[in-house]
Amino acid sequence: QLQLVESGGGLVQPGGSLRLSCVASGFTLDYYVIGWFRQAPGKEREGVSCISISGGVTNYADSVKGRFTISRDNAKSTVFLQMNSLKPEDTAIYYCATVFACGLSWPPRALGSWGQGTQVTVSS
Repeated sequence: QLQLVESGGGLVQPGGSLRLSCVASGFTLDYYVIGWFRQAPGKEREGVSCISISGGVTNYADSVKGRFTISRDNAKSTVFLQMNSLKPEDTAIYYCATVFACGLSWPPRALGSWGQGTQVTVSS
């Protein structure tokens, strides 16, 4: 079963930064389009960002444009989400997932099952 594992979350003050990582268990990420999603308490899960297989195409939710950057290192089979200028409203559990495509429409459509996610809390 394809499984992705997220890490890098934590507690950070407003304006701070975190870098999330997404690695694959049992397979390599190299041949998959990957997306980051988040779910805040009491809210539905929403798309945050996505990246194509080559890394040449990326897309972002309007709420994170200019603050978050998605990237991938296929040699390490890892996808990253660099989050800068964090706001309290960014507080959520963040998940990565394989997605159908990136750049054609928003939000990206997630495939497969969800992992445990990583908690990001932005608070003073």
